[in-house]
Amino acid sequence: MEQMTLFGNSRSMTPLASRLRPDTLEDFVGQEHLIGKGKILRQLIERDQISSMIFWGPPGVGKTTLASIIAGRTKSEFINFSAVTSGIKEIKEVMNRAEQSRCAGLRTVLFVDEIHRFNKAQQDAFLPYVERGSIILIGATTENPSFEINAALLSRCRVFVLKALDEDDLVKLLGNALKKPEGFGSQNVQISPENIRAIAEFANGDARTALNTLEMAVLNGEISADGIRVTTEGLAQCISRKSLLYDKTGEEHYNLISALHKSMRNSDPDAAIYWMMRMLEGGENPLYIARRLIRFASEDVGMADSNALQVAVAAYQACHFLGMPECDVHLTHAVVYLSLAPKSNALYTACEACKKDVRTRRAEPVPMQIRNAPTRLMKELGYGEGYEYAHDTEEKLTHMQCMPDGLKDRVYYHPTDQGEEEKAAKRLEEIRKYKTL
Repeated sequence: MEQMTLFGNSRSMTPLASRLRPDTLEDFVGQEHLIGKGKILRQLIERDQISSMIFWGPPGVGKTTLASIIAGRTKSEFINFSAVTSGIKEIKEVMNRAEQSRCAGLRTVLFVDEIHRFNKAQQDAFLPYVERGSIILIGATTENPSFEINAALLSRCRVFVLKALDEDDLVKLLGNALKKPEGFGSQNVQISPENIRAIAEFANGDARTALNTLEMAVLNGEISADGIRVTTEGLAQCISRKSLLYDKTGEEHYNLISALHKSMRNSDPDAAIYWMMRMLEGGENPLYIARRLIRFASEDVGMADSNALQVAVAAYQACHFLGMPECDVHLTHAVVYLSLAPKSNALYTACEACKKDVRTRRAEPVPMQIRNAPTRLMKELGYGEGYEYAHDTEEKLTHMQCMPDGLKDRVYYHPTDQGEEEKAAKRLEEIRKYKTL
């Protein structure tokens, strides 16, 4: 019997997302690539043949719900474990219990929510029990398992990638919430298809956000004898600002800066502005973005337009002087300039090629002719002997070898014909031709 309160029964106090959590695969919305008819995860669940696995995906896409469905179907003891509230002591207690069950011929499925919050030592505590088969581990994480899960533990788990729900999935989910008795099925909620679609768009692939927003809109709807009416004006107050998925230290951070860099490299200023603004709106430090633009100016533009470096440095200084929100236009200035600039990675390839030689080849001695000779002894030993002063020649060039003998034929810088670098290429060709005479 449900407990009554001043505000109705206790069930009505449960969030909508929890009330509507499905307990069968048929009611689950989304992730068709994993649990559609004939897909591998669906088969494993239906046959109760699951092995240790990691569910990786953004918030609100069904990781915990899938674990709950497995709990309802498996013939094993199911233990729900949170990395947020549990430590080594709790892990050992659960593992000992699982080991006792294994000895008695029983299987234990351990679901660990937010497994990435465990440090490496805590994750290691699971490893021997997974190896012995004492537990079947199901971990849920919003972070890239490659970075956050121990390699040894990860190698013993199958990773299933859950995707953000598309708008049609969310519209279906919201429709179910309005019809089902566990949701608002008994309250005659009136909401237009356009407003349902607006909630789905606002949720940004997150089912929990979609349901929470619908619940807020209904609770703030206009109540009449005919039911509850959700108006466009009332809904607008619930979705006034979208919460962007962005973790300044996680994978999405690197995804977005990669998208910005590659959009500029591909000379797409619109895409570059979009990804930059996504980072700023997500709370990224503008100085971090400005530093990446400085790197890009030499790595991807280089000598094709040396002004690019000056623009990027100026944008950094502007961000330092003004900060957010005013400096967003300066970053936009730099991003557009770099996107439209002619591109050359000749400086980057020269840098990397030389770096490889420095790191892998023997440390060559400095040729005697370009060594400094500040003392008489050093002059007697031949330091500086044969040095040719370029300013003494009409061409301001000499035939003197500056490379060590072991590297004298190495060429690192290969200029392109893009933008201003074409002039550098012609000048270098003249210099190299002169030196071979």
